[in-house]
Amino acid sequence: MNLAHRLREVWQYRELVRNLVVRDLKVRYKHSFLGVAWSWLNPLLMMVVYTILVTVLLRNTDIPHYPIFLLSGLLAWNFFSDTVIQATGSIVNNAHLIKKVYFPPDVLPISLMLANLVNFLIALPLFFGLALLFGVRPTWYVLLLPITMLIHIAFTMGVSFLLATLNVFFRDTQVILGVVMLAWFFLTPVFYSIKIVPEQVTLWGVTFNAQVWLRRLNPMASIIASYRDLLYWGAPTGLDFLLRTAVTSLIVLIVGYLVFVRYSHRFAEEV
Repeated sequence: MNLAHRLREVWQYRELVRNLVVRDLKVRYKHSFLGVAWSWLNPLLMMVVYTILVTVLLRNTDIPHYPIFLLSGLLAWNFFSDTVIQATGSIVNNAHLIKKVYFPPDVLPISLMLANLVNFLIALPLFFGLALLFGVRPTWYVLLLPITMLIHIAFTMGVSFLLATLNVFFRDTQVILGVVMLAWFFLTPVFYSIKIVPEQVTLWGVTFNAQVWLRRLNPMASIIASYRDLLYWGAPTGLDFLLRTAVTSLIVLIVGYLVFVRYSHRFAEEV
């Protein structure tokens, strides 16, 4: 099956994708007293915890309106982290469906991404409300947010497709992923400013700019920086910076999806 035919087939199953998204959202908040309000409360509680940690315990008051600074990166990180972790187990966890009913398995990680995207979009009004409360007013550059979101989605889906495939053949993937995502979180300037990363670092006799290479080697650092430029600083992201991140995300998406398609015919027998 060629790639174009595969994509058309996924589109033909768009109603299934919609049903899976609705199912995931219903299951997520089933028997929950607060229901969908957790889309607001979860990042709000994390914001309070990290604000106390950084501004009270660590006494770092260099960042003005720190809760808004944190939330502008935290919402984007949560979307990425939740999607990747859930999508990694999406094929294995739905083995009963894979074996009994034919449908393109692509719809499983895609539906999880869309469900988390809904949560992300629900949480955005919370951000804008708190930003106005703290005196951080959005600028017209916030209209560029959909571009950053598309780049973010492309990178997230690429990583999700790749790890979902790997987890089918190596079940340790899902176990190790928890540690990897925690390390990735601390290596991404979500709750701290990238300015605290030293510009000049010497490692094994080689001197390099740690700030620059942190963003080059960690696409999520660049994506978080883009969200922060638009939502917190009220400034546009540099065009060269944005294009480099877009190209990287597109490459990750293409490679991840090609690997997923290449091995998807073996999913039923492996799960």
